[in-house]
Amino acid sequence: MKRLSKFVNTRIGFFTLLVVFFWLKTLLAYFTDFKLGATTLWQYIILLFNPLGTTMLLFGIAFYFKKSRFFYPVILLIDGLNTLLLYLNVIYFREFTDFMTIATMTGYSKVNQGLSGSSLALTNVHDLLYWTDLVVILLLMLFKKIRIDPRAIGSRLAFAFTSVSLVICGLNLTFAEMSRPQLLDRTFDRTYIVKYMGIDFFTGYDLVKSQHIHNMRKSATRSQLDAVHRFTEKHYAAPNKKMYGIAKGRNVIIIHLESFQQFIIDKKVNGQEVTPFLNSLYHSNETYAFDNFFHQVGQGKTSDAENMLETSTFGLPQGSLFATLGADNTFQGAPAILKQRAGYTSAVFHGNVASFWNRNNVYKNLGYQYFFDASYFDTSGDKAMGYGLKDKLLFDNSINYLQNLQQPFYVKYLTVTNHFPFDLDDEDKDPNFQTTDTGDSTVDNYFVTAHYLDQSLQEFFNYLKKTGVYNNSIIMIYGDHYGISNTENKYLAPVMGKSSDDWTDFDNAQLQRVPMMFVIPNAGNHGYISHVYGGEIDVLPTLLHLLGISSKRYIQFGTDLFSKQHDQVVAFRNEDFVTPKYTSINGTIYDNATGKEAKLTKKQKKRVADDAHLVNKELRLSDSLNQKNLLRFYHPKGFKAVDPADYNYANGLKREKRIERKLGKKSTSIFSRNNNQSTVNDYSTDAPEKNHKSTDSNRIKITNPDNSKN
Repeated sequence: MKRLSKFVNTRIGFFTLLVVFFWLKTLLAYFTDFKLGATTLWQYIILLFNPLGTTMLLFGIAFYFKKSRFFYPVILLIDGLNTLLLYLNVIYFREFTDFMTIATMTGYSKVNQGLSGSSLALTNVHDLLYWTDLVVILLLMLFKKIRIDPRAIGSRLAFAFTSVSLVICGLNLTFAEMSRPQLLDRTFDRTYIVKYMGIDFFTGYDLVKSQHIHNMRKSATRSQLDAVHRFTEKHYAAPNKKMYGIAKGRNVIIIHLESFQQFIIDKKVNGQEVTPFLNSLYHSNETYAFDNFFHQVGQGKTSDAENMLETSTFGLPQGSLFATLGADNTFQGAPAILKQRAGYTSAVFHGNVASFWNRNNVYKNLGYQYFFDASYFDTSGDKAMGYGLKDKLLFDNSINYLQNLQQPFYVKYLTVTNHFPFDLDDEDKDPNFQTTDTGDSTVDNYFVTAHYLDQSLQEFFNYLKKTGVYNNSIIMIYGDHYGISNTENKYLAPVMGKSSDDWTDFDNAQLQRVPMMFVIPNAGNHGYISHVYGGEIDVLPTLLHLLGISSKRYIQFGTDLFSKQHDQVVAFRNEDFVTPKYTSINGTIYDNATGKEAKLTKKQKKRVADDAHLVNKELRLSDSLNQKNLLRFYHPKGFKAVDPADYNYANGLKREKRIERKLGKKSTSIFSRNNNQSTVNDYSTDAPEKNHKSTDSNRIKITNPDNSKN
């Protein structure tokens, strides 16, 4: 003890004492409050390691103050401020399942919303541990149990501490990238950065990012919007008169097929259809389907697909627009347009945590009124996979919330089970379905999870038909992006009837097709499969026109898929593109008819060059629009800018029922139309988790620990 006391009475010892205590406080937050979801030994090691580098770096600043009357106050101030930052994040996370950004800290209204009077109710007894060390250390110093060391630390030694701290931070980042590649580029979720790099690193990273965005937007002017507006006005495609308004006034149900590619439709393995129900929809005379529809996502993957569907603008060249800009961007998206033009209620059902891809913030800016995330569902045990609640359970459990929404509603279901690495518990597998035997587990499992997703949809459609909701809805089904990556396609090639030795970049590009179907019951039964080329950027204007709402007044980069003026040049985020005749990959032009490099005439070269120029221009203009937040300068007729402060995703069911009571006989919800009787029992699922208690597992628990708020 004497040696320890003697060591603590030195500046290095005092520094070590504070670092150790702050490291312990950070781990307390990690394991009791943040629930960061470490699942592997390597992730636990990184979690234990990540607070040290940034803590040492910050606390080490005090070493540059040679006089003791500066050193001790500075290091204690740094410790106090860092503890305050940690604790504010603890309180904020308990309420919003998210971490405080620079924008949240500097914006009074957001801080007031995040740390309001409810924060007292969010405190726990163990919160005292976040502050006990500082109180005890100050008392020990006051009673001179810890003595002031007058001996200064030399500049070289101070610099050495800084250097070692930076090396530790660098190692931390290297280990993080090994576990989660593109951690900072794609920014899946703020939780990921905290889990791998810590609170201090996240705050610093967010500060740099926020300053970059601020500088870029500060220089933006209204005149920069003119070029964007001119392009979209000229690019606009008038609606097909036969299709315009055929779904007017109907509920809109969007079903997001995670990682689902077009080639699975009508695909058989071992003589069995992989997706028999989707196949029946695809060929139904109630369905308008597109077999040359491509995903156009970049690094934002699913979030890019959502952005294109909701706003008809492209994702960013790097990272995710949702994660990078979505919390502060101005959007003129589908939920707000439909609410203001046709009185729609909007909601999202998703069995993952709300903060993933920053959805809890972006959805408010889009104007979504409800967001039923993982905190609304029981995701314990084997009910959830790594990315959220299993699909059969999501659809089944959503009915409790869906039935109380006022109609017409615009709802989106984000499925997750068909997500890489395509794992599925044995009890969820169809014993009658035998998958491929390619030698690659990713490819083989892909068909298994796709088959499960197909069964999930059939159960949901059965409910819609049984309750009569089906007849008054338009159901849009789409795949968000590829499931099998280019590196795995050589194993997929034999399943596609091709040789892996002959597989080319052209084949990779053609596999970027994803399903797009509009199921419109009782609309004349004139459905068909269209061979028109299009992409996710085209969804919003198409959907609006089907609902009888003109898209002309809005800035949208896509065009109506049913329009005779529809632009069939499909841009990929990396500036490659595909047209009905040609596919451009890294500057090489392939002939779609042969799959070989095209031999172009002078006139054809000119046409391809024009298409390439168009692709480059629309991507550049879309980036300018979003990166500079130019939509804040644009006020289309009849559109009121969305105020995210109007939306709160807690207590969704209570708010739904409150509206039902207020409307009384005027309520249009499924529940009200069913004589105030629940339709939950009208849903039938064979999900094994419904019939017995799920077994405990080591799978990440994604449920909000404070379900009482929801």
